[in-house]
Amino acid sequence: MTGFRDHDVIEYGPDEVAAAAALVRTRSDLQPAVALVLGSGLGGYADRFDDTVAVPYGDIPGFPVSTVVGHAGQLVLGKVHGVPVVAQQGRFHPYEGWSSAEVVFPLRVMHALGATAVVVTNAAGGVDPDFRPGDLMLIEDLINFQFRSALRGSGPLVDADRFVDLSHPFSPRLIAIAEATAAELGLRVRKGTYWGNLGPTYETKAEIRMVARLGGHAVGMSTVGEVVTAAHLGMETLGITCISNPAAGLSTERLSHDEVLEVTTRIRESFTGYLDAIVPQIVTSQ
Repeated sequence: MTGFRDHDVIEYGPDEVAAAAALVRTRSDLQPAVALVLGSGLGGYADRFDDTVAVPYGDIPGFPVSTVVGHAGQLVLGKVHGVPVVAQQGRFHPYEGWSSAEVVFPLRVMHALGATAVVVTNAAGGVDPDFRPGDLMLIEDLINFQFRSALRGSGPLVDADRFVDLSHPFSPRLIAIAEATAAELGLRVRKGTYWGNLGPTYETKAEIRMVARLGGHAVGMSTVGEVVTAAHLGMETLGITCISNPAAGLSTERLSHDEVLEVTTRIRESFTGYLDAIVPQIVTSQ
């Protein structure tokens, strides 16, 4: 192959996934039921686990290493109210130079460890003018404007079932649990469509007008690859976005990553309490 996109393909197979999972098992014999991908400023949730074991990404063969502030860079195993979980404390992004397949390698490893459901979180700009910084949005659907696929390529991981149905990438059952839990806790949550751009620049005002007209409610630079891969693996998926700022043109403030971290820090307690209440129900309500 030739061309600038050649690297954006799957360059590993089941053996590499198994080797990474085997290394993690040397640190913990926990078999997680639920995986969590914790986005910008939200990684602190993993610090609340019981019986915690943290494995730095650099120790796990095949893992990329986080380069973005707010992404700690370790796989954390533990329990949430007795439910065994594994969390990606810090994710990867195509804008860092990783291929889409590399971005989702950790999710494949968490699945190999035993996780059958995944909670994907992120911080994103609010496109819906009713959204405010600190709001939580349950993701009902997504739009892939990264123009990349974590399933691109060939080999034993994808050859048998590369044509994945994405008509329901997010679990209606888990969305219903999250809605009911928010009502019980007195939290206001929204629902909407997540629009995934490549980044790392924030969007222009014209681009945000396009996103709004084409059905996006929140815009970010992550999440797409993990959701597609979860569907490919048959994992049940819940997506939660923290609205960190109004998108370009909807506020007079300049956009910055510092603002993202400030807002996610401000909602940390309510967000972590929300996840604490949701995670056990993922298993017990099946």
